[in-house]
Amino acid sequence: MRILLTGSSGWLGRHLAPMLRGAGHVVTGLDVAPGAETQVIGSVADRTIIYRTFADRGIEAVIHAAALHKPDIARYDAQAFIDVNVTGTLNLLEAARMAGHERFVFTSTTSLMISQAVRDEAGAEAVWLDEAFGPIAPRNIYGVTKLAAEQLCRLFRSEYGLASIVLRTARFFPEEDDTHRDLSGENMKANEFLHRRLTVEDAAAAHLAALDRAPDIGFGTYIVSAPTPFDRRDARALRQNAAAVIARRFPQAAALYAARGWKLPERIGRVYDARAIEQALGFRCRTDFAAILGALADDAPIPFAHDADYQSPKELRR
Repeated sequence: MRILLTGSSGWLGRHLAPMLRGAGHVVTGLDVAPGAETQVIGSVADRTIIYRTFADRGIEAVIHAAALHKPDIARYDAQAFIDVNVTGTLNLLEAARMAGHERFVFTSTTSLMISQAVRDEAGAEAVWLDEAFGPIAPRNIYGVTKLAAEQLCRLFRSEYGLASIVLRTARFFPEEDDTHRDLSGENMKANEFLHRRLTVEDAAAAHLAALDRAPDIGFGTYIVSAPTPFDRRDARALRQNAAAVIARRFPQAAALYAARGWKLPERIGRVYDARAIEQALGFRCRTDFAAILGALADDAPIPFAHDADYQSPKELRR
């Protein structure tokens, strides 16, 4: 298929484009910043560019990964988030509808599920986050606009029959966390594979699975995260003494962490459950916490990216 990939210069796009080509697709990358995987420079908020690209490139399906993200709140105003995340998604959906498409994959975020109450983690149990979780009350403009874009995808399925898959991806960014600095970046990322992280390679692979299954499913919203080793029965213990729960699942973890100077989490306040995408799309992330421990045990490279100096290509051009 001839696929339009938005956000092609970004962290996900630069990994996703080669996978798509490897699967036999012809990829047109669109981004505001130049990059090796980008053929069209422009914003999804520009309807003229979108329509011209569809016509010139014979686009047959869309993977929409372009967005302003949570760290961008410090750099852009609310209107920019509306323009890019909402209007940009509408532009692409309209173009796909008029072209008679049957496949639209939207990169969303688990962040929109995190209300201020969830973020505060004040409860006696870890919050269990799956597709049935609600009510959804995003705590910032990023989450609000991504939720609105999800609803546009749902609407275009119900009104026009455009098959759309929404992927609420957990964390896969390579840079440091912009709010928590208690642990080293690698240590924090490793811990998050227990409950709220995946590799960028797995995030890209999930998009290929969604592209393949979209016509069969019609519409679906799925959390994409490394499979958690926990279940709901662990929720209270995770909130009170996560290290003990981890020790029962992974007896070798404490020693492997100590040898590297890392710390296991004392408490875990939320868990993303990605079972639904495995059941519906047959997709499961390849890299999980056991793989992290395996790398530590073998003194092998850590199987996830960490780059404290990473900057978004769109910011490098500013």
